[in-house]
Amino acid sequence: MTVTALGDRIEIDDRTVLVLGQELDLEHDQPDVANALVHRVGDTLVLVDTGVTPAFRAALREATDRVRPWSRALVLTTHGHPDHVANNDLADELGVPVEHYVPALDLDQMRAPASYWVRALERIAGAAALPAPALAADELVSLFHPMRPFGATTRTYEERPLERIRIGSLRFTGWTFADGAVRVLRSQGHCAGHVIVHLRDCGVLHLSDEGNGPCGAMADADQLKIQTTLGAVARLFEEGEASLLTDGHTFAVRRGAEVVRYLDTLLEQATALQAAALGLTGENRRVRPSSFTARYGETVAELGGGGANPNSMFNTMVAVNQLRELGLRPESDGFDAPWSRPVLKNPQPDPPRPAAAAPGSQPTSTLRGAR
Repeated sequence: MTVTALGDRIEIDDRTVLVLGQELDLEHDQPDVANALVHRVGDTLVLVDTGVTPAFRAALREATDRVRPWSRALVLTTHGHPDHVANNDLADELGVPVEHYVPALDLDQMRAPASYWVRALERIAGAAALPAPALAADELVSLFHPMRPFGATTRTYEERPLERIRIGSLRFTGWTFADGAVRVLRSQGHCAGHVIVHLRDCGVLHLSDEGNGPCGAMADADQLKIQTTLGAVARLFEEGEASLLTDGHTFAVRRGAEVVRYLDTLLEQATALQAAALGLTGENRRVRPSSFTARYGETVAELGGGGANPNSMFNTMVAVNQLRELGLRPESDGFDAPWSRPVLKNPQPDPPRPAAAAPGSQPTSTLRGAR
């Protein structure tokens, strides 16, 4: 197994570099840092995500120098999580005209990341051994300082007209740049605003965090969109429309048929985990999150489906999402309240309403007696 360090580079070609981040280590107060992709098309520098920490920022600057010459820049944010956006104001330091785009659906969490994480952690308060959600969220977000998700030129993708984008036999919606050489495709599975990026000329498809395990962890994750994106990307590789796969947290570049096998494995894990979760809910389909999470975690470990940053907090978040995916709902707001399937029965008809009094009619005897 190759050991990598923060800021290491994988040189894809003379104008494309993957700058490697690092794993999350909560015990040692180490933030995870997302990989960033640096590419040049014509005279335009393309920077996909900016990571976090001053050390990673310096590594990005070195990588942008390696792909010179360029006289303009395009900075693309795949989604709003802190490990992808904290160095976004690097766009202001490049010394050339810059365009910087972020997903509109992720603006709230970029402005107030602690609130976003409170929401995520409140959902697992009864299932994980964590401090109070507000305290835990503040501690987590503090790992990602300094946090500068916006630059002077930041705009949302959604300020541009939405485009229909055809790649091979597949059709997407999103936005194109550099005369179609850079394609930003809406995926919105890992979180509400997520996009993936296709670099036409070098054949790179940057999956960012859509492949971070077979099941989404966040409160705004969409399991169907994750799985649909994985299937669509596999088709692009089968058709030869992409040849190299990069992502946010796997410190490697995958190629050709290896990509299809990898994506198929993620989809197989997704279905296997859901089948296992169904079995774990028992015959009565009723379970407490704490007990379900412990048993589900064992299944995740057996299947190797823990994603790129496995830890107990994320595993619990995935487990709670899995319960909801199965159609279970919490029976109350109580700590570690049981989850079960809603009772399926037809609603009772509303009782008939009394007829409205005709205009000019006298009030009823009850009302007269009350006068």
